[in-house]
Amino acid sequence: MPAFIFEALDAQGQTRKGTLEADNARAARSQLRSQALVPLQVEPVSAGQGKRGGGVSDWFTRPVFNSTSLAVWTRQLSGLVNSGLPIERALAALAEEAEDARQHQLLAALRAEVNAGSSFARALEQHPREFSDIFCAVIGAGESSGSLGPVLDNLANDLEARQALQSKLVGASLYPAIVTLVAIVIVIFLVSYVVPQVASVFAGTKRSLPILTVIMLAVSDFVRSYGWLMLGLLVVGGTGFRMALKNESFRERFDAQWLHLPLVGRLSRSYNAARFAGTLAMLAGAGVPILKALQAAAETLNNRAMRADAMDALVLVREGAPLASALAQKKRFPGLVAMFARLGEQTGQLPLMLQRAATQLSTEVQRRAMHMATILEPLLIVAMGLIVMLIVLAVLMPIIQLNQFVK
Repeated sequence: MPAFIFEALDAQGQTRKGTLEADNARAARSQLRSQALVPLQVEPVSAGQGKRGGGVSDWFTRPVFNSTSLAVWTRQLSGLVNSGLPIERALAALAEEAEDARQHQLLAALRAEVNAGSSFARALEQHPREFSDIFCAVIGAGESSGSLGPVLDNLANDLEARQALQSKLVGASLYPAIVTLVAIVIVIFLVSYVVPQVASVFAGTKRSLPILTVIMLAVSDFVRSYGWLMLGLLVVGGTGFRMALKNESFRERFDAQWLHLPLVGRLSRSYNAARFAGTLAMLAGAGVPILKALQAAAETLNNRAMRADAMDALVLVREGAPLASALAQKKRFPGLVAMFARLGEQTGQLPLMLQRAATQLSTEVQRRAMHMATILEPLLIVAMGLIVMLIVLAVLMPIIQLNQFVK
């Protein structure tokens, strides 16, 4: 039974909005009239709501689910399904509890698709802006195997673990970013305003200024004269760089070089490998064929160079090579992934071993991120202190020189 979005007036003249299910728009209006409501607008909930690239309006509207709310919703759905509730009743219960109107409409559309005879995975595929291909593939595998409840539980665990990892990475990088921004603002203010004010005081003394003060005045003149030009060049350069990253060959070369950076490269390699191993473990555990699971896991990699290696490994597996051997040939992937994959193939517990690899790599990423943050924080503070000290010395040295001259 399709779902409809309605807007109606009640007996007090107040506008009411919501969704309801009916055979057609005429039946939906009849339902509203039976509830003493005057229908103003009744429209079907679009089955393709939220498609990627569906229109210009998608640029200005955020998705119904962000990463956190999707994990919470999946956990709630898992609990209802594992308690024995049919999927359509579980969707109806979650739709009634939804506080956001857009989320209520989305769940009503999903329930309408399921009631019309569509599978839950097929209903999710109608909303690709909200649910990724991997999400739909895992749900489809759970429905096919008759174990939707446990699959939903594993999916919720994966989403929560990924969200926790991202939160820790953001938390580790937030403080250094704030310190850097504040330092840049303070230095620009001192150089462009404070130093010229002090220089004007000693302009009439006709005495030679200390070399540090002369250098600082030159820097100040350069910032005041060409500061906006430099800012414009930075904006243009950043925009051009982002456009260049859209070229696949350039992006792959850039990502390959990124992996060779001393600290950030290793962190990026471990993060992408953890995401790849976790996704592959979840898909394989849900019963998705290994080739399809490999392709889906490869598409989750942000690093294009590692994604190319994963697709090469997919070709080798398609040709008959074991997964562990295919991954071992790709040096950009940590050896831990190939080692655990080999153990999984030997013991017949590939999903379990891949999940252990993902967990170990995630722990390493968190440890390295906190280690980097611990090193960067004092370094940034010391660097900011040195720069401010040089500026203060450039200001104080002429004052000390003038004081000695007066004496």
